[in-house]
Amino acid sequence: MRLSGVFCAVFMSAFLGGCQVLPPVSNAESDAIRVFLVGDSTMATRTGYGDTLCRLFKPSVTCINLARGGRSSASFRAEGLWGRVIGLLNAREKYAATYVLIQFGHNDQPGKPGRSTDLATEFPVNMARYVDEVKAHGAIPVLVTPLTRRMFSANVLKNDLKDWASATAKVAAAKQVPLLDLNANSAAAVSRMGSEEADTLAEVANGTPMVEGQPKFDYTHLGAKGAAFFAQMVARDLVQTLPILARHIKLDPLSR
Repeated sequence: MRLSGVFCAVFMSAFLGGCQVLPPVSNAESDAIRVFLVGDSTMATRTGYGDTLCRLFKPSVTCINLARGGRSSASFRAEGLWGRVIGLLNAREKYAATYVLIQFGHNDQPGKPGRSTDLATEFPVNMARYVDEVKAHGAIPVLVTPLTRRMFSANVLKNDLKDWASATAKVAAAKQVPLLDLNANSAAAVSRMGSEEADTLAEVANGTPMVEGQPKFDYTHLGAKGAAFFAQMVARDLVQTLPILARHIKLDPLSR
């Protein structure tokens, strides 16, 4: 990764533990960055916000959504999906920087054979390993806490992913890497809008039974409206957490 002295001193020393300052590169080369999205269905194509987030980046950014439905912090690696990420990280010659957004938790919860991880002993270790390997390949890891489910009981949101969000935040603090607290931000937003409006963010925005073969309504996955809403939320948090990315992102003025 080719970095200016200012960028290295101000940013990389904080998050990557120092770096080697290389000679300046051309403007075209220095403007080219990459963003990889790694996570589960709430970030993945069609069911999540990832593709919509990628469209919010300007042409200077190559954004690749590598998230896959049904994956946990363990199964994403076990199935070889992380190997593809590593392969892409190795090919970085023309990019000034690569950012890897990593979000897991939904499928790490108990009761999901082949995917579940222990919250105390496995999940944090898995997340920390991702961070370490991204750093080792000269890229910048950004941990993202899991998107809230939109389930209400007595008009109160049931945020059953809060503990996984807390574990993610602890790893980010221990490893000194950027954190996007999507869980807290999304839970607050969904709580404010209430269950009826929150339902309009779903993959199928009504509660009627679906015809066999059609996607059924649930409180986790996103339709177009939900994807747009949460993509803007993540983009805003990226700009606030990593101001250096502000010039690469197109924010909706009304969402600020």
